[in-house]
Amino acid sequence: MQKKMFEFKTKTIVATGLGAALFTLLFMYVKVPTGIPETEIQTAYGIGAFFGALFGPIAGGLIAFIGHALSDSVQYGSAWWSWVIASGVACFGTGLVYPRLKVDEGIFGGKDILMFNIYQVVSNAIAWIIVAPVLDIVIYAEPVNLVFTQGITATLLNAISAGVIGSLLLFAYSKTRAKKGSLTKEG
Repeated sequence: MQKKMFEFKTKTIVATGLGAALFTLLFMYVKVPTGIPETEIQTAYGIGAFFGALFGPIAGGLIAFIGHALSDSVQYGSAWWSWVIASGVACFGTGLVYPRLKVDEGIFGGKDILMFNIYQVVSNAIAWIIVAPVLDIVIYAEPVNLVFTQGITATLLNAISAGVIGSLLLFAYSKTRAKKGSLTKEG
């Protein structure tokens, strides 16, 4: 069965709600400081990448966008929209790998790990080196050198988080799924 990139089924809606809740909690409570202002290693991007790869770009984008917006609103009273949008872009882009993976069929080998990580690294680079800094400058008149330093750092850290956590979760999940044709009828 061919996966449709932008199909939004009931299980995708449920996964989006669950993923957004997990993203919010991880974004608020499970992060590691880096020494660069407002830039931490965010474990939430591993969850966003995982859900994006499993359920597609719409789910991935909404999970990160909603999760980041809720986290910012609860912690700071309002969202920092340039980075909320960039979060959505990063996980949306990672979710573009969805039709090429067969994790739900129990398949996630070396080539799949490589493909997943190419998608997430490119998506993180677009989100954090282009989208976030440009929106920071346009929306908030932030200093150019600061936003690009933050963006480059965020790219590296979020790609590591998505790569390690996302790959491990996808690999573990694939092991819970029966491979197509692996079940045989007993006589």
